[in-house]
Amino acid sequence: MQLLHRVLADVQVMLRRPPRLQYAALCYRVRTGHPLEILLITSRDTGRWVIPKGWPMKGKRAHEVAAREAFEEAGVKGSCERAPIGHYVYRKKLDSGLKVSCTVRVFAMKVAGLRGNFPEKGERKLVWFEYREAARRVAERSLRDQILPFGSATLP
Repeated sequence: MQLLHRVLADVQVMLRRPPRLQYAALCYRVRTGHPLEILLITSRDTGRWVIPKGWPMKGKRAHEVAAREAFEEAGVKGSCERAPIGHYVYRKKLDSGLKVSCTVRVFAMKVAGLRGNFPEKGERKLVWFEYREAARRVAERSLRDQILPFGSATLP
């Protein structure tokens, strides 16, 4: 009976909440003589390759949230575009175990540098990948569909 109540509570939460929305930074760099590179980080829970993302913050615009998450999760400093380059959808696992759909608006962020000290240092791996390899590494197909055209359009 307790399981039934938990399932019903989760369904009620899903039905009354608006779709979940997050903001992400697609952190990139262009080095002379090299293809465009994308910074991927590992998620804290599953270790899969992702880009920095987070929930909306009161008083901050979407691109500001994306830039802040890039700093907090990866130590990134740089210039974040104000308009999103697109969005992707993924399944977010809640603490209850329930999975819900989450839409993530993606903002391009040209990386000027990485700080040695940042809030989530040591909690994730950070690796620069050539953009085609980055697209292969991410699990979310719709994120892959954002990375490939961005990488080919931004080539020097």
